[in-house]
Amino acid sequence: MHTREELYIGGQWVEPLGEGTIEVANPANDELIGSVPVGSAADVDAAVAAAHSAFPSWSQTPVEERAEFLNRLSAAIKEQTEELSQLITAEVGTPINYCRMAMVGTPKVVSRSYAKILDGFEWEQEVRNSLVVKEPIGVVAMITPWNFPLHQIIGKVAPAIAAGCTMVVKPSKEAPLNAFALADIIHDIGLPAGVFNLVSGHGREIGEVLSCHPDVDMVSFTGSTSAGVRVSELASPSVKRVTLELGGKSANIILDDADIAKASGSAIYSCFSNSGQECSALTRLLIPESKRDEVIEIISTKVAKYTVGDPLDESMRCGPMVSKRQQQSVASYIASGIEEGATLIAGGQGMPEGLDSGCFVRPTVFADVTPEMTIFREEIFGPVLSITTYSTEDEAVALANDSEYGLSGGVWSGDDERAMRVARRLRTGQVSINGGLFNVSAPFGGYKLSGNGRELGVHGLEEYLEIKAIQR
Repeated sequence: MHTREELYIGGQWVEPLGEGTIEVANPANDELIGSVPVGSAADVDAAVAAAHSAFPSWSQTPVEERAEFLNRLSAAIKEQTEELSQLITAEVGTPINYCRMAMVGTPKVVSRSYAKILDGFEWEQEVRNSLVVKEPIGVVAMITPWNFPLHQIIGKVAPAIAAGCTMVVKPSKEAPLNAFALADIIHDIGLPAGVFNLVSGHGREIGEVLSCHPDVDMVSFTGSTSAGVRVSELASPSVKRVTLELGGKSANIILDDADIAKASGSAIYSCFSNSGQECSALTRLLIPESKRDEVIEIISTKVAKYTVGDPLDESMRCGPMVSKRQQQSVASYIASGIEEGATLIAGGQGMPEGLDSGCFVRPTVFADVTPEMTIFREEIFGPVLSITTYSTEDEAVALANDSEYGLSGGVWSGDDERAMRVARRLRTGQVSINGGLFNVSAPFGGYKLSGNGRELGVHGLEEYLEIKAIQR
């Protein structure tokens, strides 16, 4: 059992002022694996005060010192890869191999990447008679989700450390245990007291108090669009900076000159990775009418062999949903696809064969999905792929852009220039051509209801900086 009874504030573990605990269950078997405290508004005040007090000295630390802390953080995460992977798989249900690579491996690389970015980053620029300087914004509140819990925390913590900011982290209640493990790491590498603070609890209290706190200079939020809107509303009276990484309903376009077999096989992974619980998942597959039968045959055959079960079993490709609530939500979307007339070609309702406990759903694929259908428009956050046909390239682009979201996208073509032309027309913050790999040094974020601001790379660092012009 991973029982945590204290919060990390001001460089030490302290008794919470709030009451109660949040229990954490393993979604693969419903077993209790740990608990964390329920923080209160008073705990938030204490954490913000610690961050506020630490900011003047921390913001003036040499860049080389901040880079060294980032390298220590990366090394510590690497050293604890297996322990962290086992913990996150138990919390979220992510298949263990994917967890090692994405849930722990990526945070390790991101931490190190910011140490490298600091080497050569231009903090000052001469513009005629002005000196333009970049300075840390101040105290940052970080509200993070459960689907990539450690990665999403590090994606905020690392650039904040690099910038010279101090911070208060509020982890998700579904997967908070890894945040406490990270606090142990941060304590052990010697980050100065008050730079990093951790307060667990419910979003409706902790998240809301952080969002409107007068001594918080910035809120970085990752989660649902509705919750992001609420954060913005609460932050607006104090005119603090808000960055939002929200939902997605991203389209994957297979053009008629693509390698159909390769593109179709990749489309499954692009939708089902992390059991479909991924904001940038390519959940809408747009295919030429002439290739419909070929694509469906390939995908239905492959999905039939897609293994679902115990995420600690390295042969499994898909684990459970994070909670009963999420399982029920995904099941309702599958039901709506059937009710609204989409053609079910794989998966469907009910538990996967051979499983009678845990929060599992059947990896599901629908064909003949039209833009009016719920499964075309709404984010499902589970292993459900919707296939829609088109007749022309222009129609494919129009279908891809027919969404209130704009987070990610994909294009497959045998012609690089054509693929790039289509990619440039997509109204999204990120596009992958022919399965191009995710790049932790490139900006990540969305258009439209997918959010504002960017994470990762130099653009992610600059979100945590203010700009001052000094005339002389």
